[in-house]
Amino acid sequence: MTSILGISAFYHDSAAALVIDGKIIAAAQEERFTRKKHDPSYPFNAIEFVLSFSKLKLHQIDYIVFYEKPFLKFERLLETYVAFAPKGFKSFCMFIPIWLKEKLFQKKLIFNKLKRHDENFNDINKIYFSEHHLSHAASAFYPSPFREAIILTADGVGEWGTTTVAIGKENEIEIVKEIHFPHSLGLLYSAFTYYAGFKVNSGEYKLMGLAPYGEPKYKKLITDNLIDIKDDGSFKLDQSYFEYSTGLKMTSKRFSKLFGNKPRNPEKEKLTQFHMDIAASIQEVTEDVMLKITNSLASEYNIENLCLAGGVALNCVANGKILRNGKFKNIWIQPAAGDSGGSLGAALGLWHIELKQNRAISAKDGMNSSYLGPEYSQDEVEKKLKELGTNFEILDDEQLFEKTALELSNGKTVGWFQGRMEFGPRALGNRSILGDARSETMQKTLNLKVKFRESFRPFAPSIIREDLPTWFNLNCDSPYMLLVSDVVKEKRRMMSEKEKALFGIDKLNIKRSDIPAVTHVDYSARVQTVHRETNPKYYKLISEFKKRTGCPVIVNTSFNVRGEPIVNTPEEAFGCFLATEIDILVIGNCYLNKESLDKSLKKDHKIKYKLDLKQIEN
Repeated sequence: MTSILGISAFYHDSAAALVIDGKIIAAAQEERFTRKKHDPSYPFNAIEFVLSFSKLKLHQIDYIVFYEKPFLKFERLLETYVAFAPKGFKSFCMFIPIWLKEKLFQKKLIFNKLKRHDENFNDINKIYFSEHHLSHAASAFYPSPFREAIILTADGVGEWGTTTVAIGKENEIEIVKEIHFPHSLGLLYSAFTYYAGFKVNSGEYKLMGLAPYGEPKYKKLITDNLIDIKDDGSFKLDQSYFEYSTGLKMTSKRFSKLFGNKPRNPEKEKLTQFHMDIAASIQEVTEDVMLKITNSLASEYNIENLCLAGGVALNCVANGKILRNGKFKNIWIQPAAGDSGGSLGAALGLWHIELKQNRAISAKDGMNSSYLGPEYSQDEVEKKLKELGTNFEILDDEQLFEKTALELSNGKTVGWFQGRMEFGPRALGNRSILGDARSETMQKTLNLKVKFRESFRPFAPSIIREDLPTWFNLNCDSPYMLLVSDVVKEKRRMMSEKEKALFGIDKLNIKRSDIPAVTHVDYSARVQTVHRETNPKYYKLISEFKKRTGCPVIVNTSFNVRGEPIVNTPEEAFGCFLATEIDILVIGNCYLNKESLDKSLKKDHKIKYKLDLKQIEN
């Protein structure tokens, strides 16, 4: 038995993953334990979890691999500062001492931190280093169901690479093309995220959700000035519009002058139609680049399978367009596409590339449906709830599905906590908040009263896989909520001319389909297909809902509130239940109704999340 611990850390979304004989055993992000969203710190708790889950001590682990090479990253930083000197001197003075003190000698740093897990761990030579984009590529290809595939990874930046093309065949990966820093599609998108007033490395999905409310009025301005896109999708960015290379901001004064406004201050300025149009413009540019790259790769290599990873692969609108474009027969996207997935890719890469081990290819994928985190037995759940001093019912499975489906059909919101926690940014039916997709008020209720976030944000539908083509223009598995598709015409509602003429946020309250709670303003939805084999409990719940309503679609959003990570433990689920207007909580087979709770248990944390509720200019 050969065990490999993969680690990603020190930038954002730190994580740990454990692979044994090429099989993914466990993986989790550090944020779920520390409760610090996108926690970049050494993933002590995540490592403790994967070791505990596998019943191994650290000294029993054969290999430990970090997801990137710090010396190469330091080389890039130094060369960048030299190239742009004297610009960036302030930034240089801030970051270089940190590198010289800690990050440059990362093997020793990691070794010292690893010793905290196990006093018997004393072999520094067990520590290896992968390359950032190779880790992404490995995370995408090795769990995929493909023997051969083109692997496209795109993100902000690794060591030097920002966009990488590799060919995967059996157990081998060969990187064949790269675009290097400072030319980065991920950083371009993040620059607009910053400009629109959202947080870089976490607010990009907000920008994507905002885009359908706008018109791409600034697309030509972007392509004429900021980015030079070649026919094959390769590109260069004009650095005079950006400051991310050496500065402490994403965009320069020239950027603001080009678009006629300064970056939005989210604490003082509301979102306006301008920001919606900006979002629509950069989203369309991103889609164009990804389509050109994938079209070119399909023609050049004549391989029918495509794998995607890196932060840009979380842009599910672009992913959906690549799929519909039809240049590839099959597409598989790593659900933990960002840096957290680098921990998994590093471990898989060492097993297959360095140790030259063959792959065992699964018919669907090797990710265990991304249910790779902690789980809690029924006895543990009951004990925790009793300690919290709350009343609950214990129902058998049949009663549980019937009662929960009934409440969903009556417009109630449900906190659903089952099985192993998901690895990656999406809740996939184990740490989810659920609602009735048919409800015209559910989107606003969930956004403002449960999630405490911007009202424009869309929600994803979970649908039984067999019913997918009846409701969406999609007929392939989408278990990881990473493909956007349109609602079929038969389920749409025709809008009046007056409604069609509406602009911006005024579009929000118009009913567009039979499932308005998950239908975005452009008739699209970020679809999750639910499969009997991989999540039988969630599948049976939706099946029971369908039996009652005729609709096999429910709303699925992550079990958290704005600014906090997805819940990990029963205590966290109960705390979120108390602090929000979730009506029902289901943990394992324990059933809690808010109306039956002791009034003294209830809390009100809404003031903590007040900021985003007034950021929309009506």
